[in-house]
Amino acid sequence: MAFGPELKQFRIELSKERVLHLIFDMPGRSMNVFSNAAIEELDLFAGWLRQSDVVGVVIRSGKSSAFCAGADLAELETAYDMIMAAPPDARDRLAFDHFFRLSHGLRRLETAGKPVAVAIGGLALGGGCEFALAAHHRVIADHPQATFGLPESLVGLLPGGGGTQRLPRLIGIEAALPVLLEGARLGGQAALAAGLAHELAAPGEEVAAAERWVLSRPQAAQPWDQPTWSVADAAGVRAAIREKRNKMLAETLGHYPAPSAILDCVEQGLPQDFDTAIRTEMKIFAKLIQRREPRNMIRTLFLGRLDHERLKKKGMNPKIADAVTAVWKALGVPSECGKELSEAFARAGFRVDRPRKVEFDGHIAGAVYWHDDEPRTWGKELLRARLADAEAAAVSWRSQLDEAERRAADYVLVTQAGFPAYLGGLFAAGLS
Repeated sequence: MAFGPELKQFRIELSKERVLHLIFDMPGRSMNVFSNAAIEELDLFAGWLRQSDVVGVVIRSGKSSAFCAGADLAELETAYDMIMAAPPDARDRLAFDHFFRLSHGLRRLETAGKPVAVAIGGLALGGGCEFALAAHHRVIADHPQATFGLPESLVGLLPGGGGTQRLPRLIGIEAALPVLLEGARLGGQAALAAGLAHELAAPGEEVAAAERWVLSRPQAAQPWDQPTWSVADAAGVRAAIREKRNKMLAETLGHYPAPSAILDCVEQGLPQDFDTAIRTEMKIFAKLIQRREPRNMIRTLFLGRLDHERLKKKGMNPKIADAVTAVWKALGVPSECGKELSEAFARAGFRVDRPRKVEFDGHIAGAVYWHDDEPRTWGKELLRARLADAEAAAVSWRSQLDEAERRAADYVLVTQAGFPAYLGGLFAAGLS
């Protein structure tokens, strides 16, 4: 007889001691991600759990590769299109309602009144890490692949499932910011020492350890839901954030909104009660997702990387290398105003390197954009002209490449040639 709600992205097993194992195991996929279907099922399960008579829950993965790799970014791009097709005055609410579902489901899970433990035997990234943070007890295998991480900033986003609120509440602002802003990962002893993991288990023993904790009949409440919890002092949080914000702006020149949005979430959310804080986080996320930078970065650094890896395995179309080289040359035509142009490129967020050669899948191309002439003033007009030349070069190649090849070409432009990720390349969409 079936037990519990009907689920397809998860499986349910019930031990003889009535510990429920919620097994994340998406059918037909080698890696778990938080798709729309998985988010809906998690919320359904959390609602059912409150009324159940199980002792508690152990969350684990049905995949050998990882616990969960994060959000389904292809679905996220579809959601972006849906939001931006709506009238401007409806977009904030539409984005909030669509993306808050994961945060809502995780909040229902941790407040269902049942002790929830999670067993991490592999990667727990993005939404997978946020899923783990919503458990009351985290057991991690002592294995290099078993790590926690919130890499959303690397594709122009912020952790919108409570990650900007749970992580600093658990391990402190100072330890949380490298994870939130830089994509740092914590595993093994580091996760244990930081307070992110409660137990470190031998590989293969993490599920048994999680079940033992549930059977000990512990309190089923997060630290921030206990009467002794006090919200952070607003002035203290601002002071902790100030230096990091100044350093980040100096490095990014303000071209990347995600780090600023993450710091806003931490600064505004930590002095609030938790339920208010996760809504604050989502209000900021809803604004961020409407910007072009995340869309460009997802298309180039995620979808483009996948396309590049797939095409490389089956044999790269040589026209991709020729197209990339054409754009490189358009960006690097010798100019008598080299340092002025170099400064303009740097201010626009290009990676300014000395003239060098870059290898692209066996094809050697000259990536020479900067020169050693005397500086004048910041050359915005020179930059616009040079980018217009590069755009024209890209346009001449677009019809010769299919969609996947265009994204792969943009991935090379960003990762090998120093083209700014926030602009997303020139082949798939062009400058926006």
